[in-house]
Amino acid sequence: MEFLRLLLVFLHFIGLAVLIGAFVAQVSGRPTDGGFTVTAGMWHGALTQLVTGLALVGLREAALDLPVDNAKIGVKLVVLIAILVLVIIGRRRNLAPGAFMAIGLLSVLNVGIAVFWV
Repeated sequence: MEFLRLLLVFLHFIGLAVLIGAFVAQVSGRPTDGGFTVTAGMWHGALTQLVTGLALVGLREAALDLPVDNAKIGVKLVVLIAILVLVIIGRRRNLAPGAFMAIGLLSVLNVGIAVFWV
C-alpha cells in the first residue's frame, strides 16, 4: 500500500511540474494578438493533479485509515477547479493576460496550501 501511495505522490508531482512548466513556457513567449494560448500540457497537468489528488485522499482515508484534513482538501479542490475552468476556457479561445496569469498564480497557491497548511 505504501508503494501505491508513493507512486500517486510521484505522479501528482509530475502533474504539477507539467502544469507549471507549460505555463512558464507560454509566459516566456509572446502572446498572440488574441491573448495567451493554453497548451495541452496545461490541460493534462491539471487533470493529472485532479485524478492523483483524489486518489491520494481516497487511499489515505479508506485504505490507510488515516485522518484527512477535509478543509485543506476542500480548499485545494476549489483552487484546482478554478484552474481547470480557466484551462477549459483557454482551450476554446485565447485568454486575456490576467486570466492566463491566474492559472499560474492559482497553481502556485495550491503548492503553498499543500506545503504551509499543516
